[in-house]
Amino acid sequence: MPNNIALPTGYQLQDYVISKVLSYGGFSFVYLARDKNQKTVAIKEYLPATIALRANGTRVLPNMDDGVLFKRGLKCFFDEGLSLAKIDHKNIVRVLNFFRANDTVYMVMQYEHGKLLQDYILGQTDLVSEQFIRQVFGGLCNGLREVHTHKLLHLDIKPANIYIRLDGSPVLLDFGSARQALNESSTKITPSYTPGFAPPEQYYDRKLLGPWSDIYSLGATMYSCLIRTSPLAANLRIRQDFLIPAVKVGKGHYSQNLLEIIDQCLHLDYMKRPQSVFALQKSLLESTDEFKRKTSLMNKIVGILNRPISTNKSS
Repeated sequence: MPNNIALPTGYQLQDYVISKVLSYGGFSFVYLARDKNQKTVAIKEYLPATIALRANGTRVLPNMDDGVLFKRGLKCFFDEGLSLAKIDHKNIVRVLNFFRANDTVYMVMQYEHGKLLQDYILGQTDLVSEQFIRQVFGGLCNGLREVHTHKLLHLDIKPANIYIRLDGSPVLLDFGSARQALNESSTKITPSYTPGFAPPEQYYDRKLLGPWSDIYSLGATMYSCLIRTSPLAANLRIRQDFLIPAVKVGKGHYSQNLLEIIDQCLHLDYMKRPQSVFALQKSLLESTDEFKRKTSLMNKIVGILNRPISTNKSS
């Protein structure tokens, strides 16, 4: 893959000044920047490295034979920004603005303070708590329901695309719809899916993609909270499924219902997964209520058992 050049620190991009590069994934640069009111924002730049390069310091130009493909991805990226800008939900990255410049498209997003779920998982010395998993994925379900209502799919849910704010609430980042559209058109584009988190239909039959595809990725991300690494990739599971079910991996540490929900999400057959985020969220909430009732009952029992035994005798 050719090495691309980021916009320099201090570069004026319309009403924004670039502070530094936050990330680069081969499909886009993400910059930290400040707007005219000195508010910090994140700006995502469409720049698929395998079919385009930066020229003359700032302009983004497609390779000689990739103009049509570049424009297709550009349109999908722009349309995605337009759609996301209509979504105002606390669990979805907030798109503040999007515009054309330097022969490409930029998406301006609200900058959040916190850490990636990936970093949170790896930073834990003990197992990730069930309460944390329920809180985070319950919130993500709320946001993802709104995304699916707008006829969008995320297609790249994983711990590295989930941000945990300082108050513990989750934010879903970095939608992969435009990358997915490019994948359908060319073998030149680096696959948008992430092994371990992508459903089988994302490898083999993209016509089958639907809400259940994002649900597989949610299940895989929950599973990664149990094992602190990526699950076995779906394309390998199809050949021979060596994935240890969550009900075995988490037995004794997590509730049976939660583990069964994770396994349902990870079905290779998309028809056997929850078919909507609402159905998944309903299961999670029902399990949460049961978990709370059992925890409350257990606390009462422990409290009773820990009471001092009276040795006073009536005279």
